[in-house]
Amino acid sequence: MSSRTWPSRCALIAAALLPLTACTAAGGQSEPAAKAAPGFPYTVTNCGVKTTYKAPPTRVVTMNQHVTEVMLELGLAKSLAGTAYLDDQVLPKYEKEYKATPVLAKEYPSYEKLLAANPDFVYGGYATAFSAGDGRSREALKKSGINSRLNIEYCADGKTSMDALYQEIREVGRTFGVADRAERWIDAAKATNAATGKKVAGVEPVSVFVYDGGDKTASTVGGAGIGNEMINRAGGKNVFAHLAKPFTDASWESVVDRKPETIVILDYGGTTVAQKKQRLLDDPALADVPAVKNKRFAVLPLSDMVLGVRAPAAVETLARQLHPELKK
Repeated sequence: MSSRTWPSRCALIAAALLPLTACTAAGGQSEPAAKAAPGFPYTVTNCGVKTTYKAPPTRVVTMNQHVTEVMLELGLAKSLAGTAYLDDQVLPKYEKEYKATPVLAKEYPSYEKLLAANPDFVYGGYATAFSAGDGRSREALKKSGINSRLNIEYCADGKTSMDALYQEIREVGRTFGVADRAERWIDAAKATNAATGKKVAGVEPVSVFVYDGGDKTASTVGGAGIGNEMINRAGGKNVFAHLAKPFTDASWESVVDRKPETIVILDYGGTTVAQKKQRLLDDPALADVPAVKNKRFAVLPLSDMVLGVRAPAAVETLARQLHPELKK
């Protein structure tokens, strides 16, 4: 599918009765080059892909929930031509606009269905959004005249700090011509993070194991993603910070060896928090793990612990769960 070209895209879109905005009839005159919009051109390098925009994208498909929420937070609902892959419930303030956005697939749409939405921009939250094996690589999209962006949590070298979140919001805001709105959000996020920092100043860090899911092995948060940064800022210490991925697998033996004092359960998908908690409590191998023995559990939606607009508020929520004394 990576060899798909403009003519095939036009035929597909025509079959779906969508406007042929990017196609030219055979032998016809090409449209004159569009003039740059105010504040443009804007050039950005995202995960090694350099793109110059002469105007904001107008038909956007978001491929994961947290990047959908970035768009909605920045007031860009009218730019959304479609969305996909909802992990958990969108925040109430986004619900009306989310429901007005076409959902292309429960998980990721096929390449053909993606093209049928006639996007000029695809925004992915995880690297899997641009799976080459499924024909959705960024290179394939570019050949079809579609620009793209990958959330920088999945292209950063080393650890992802809160500064990476500010960069993500700033670059998306600039791409869509809403730089002022992005900067206002960043200022508010910095204030939220500073306030939480004052609350946890001087607390003794609590050792934390994040349980994403899994049976034979434990899917957890490693040291390379924003989740690790969030745990640190909330007054915790991630027992798997040495694993150099945002999300990764660990053996149950290593969970036992690291003796976490609190387990953070990520809430999403078909397995409930109660089921995940019961799995941990029923495992005899975990009986002497301090978090299990003392039933010390915290809960966050998955969308809270990825590089998105929820992260600053989620740090404060997590801090109160790790340190109940902060509620006083």
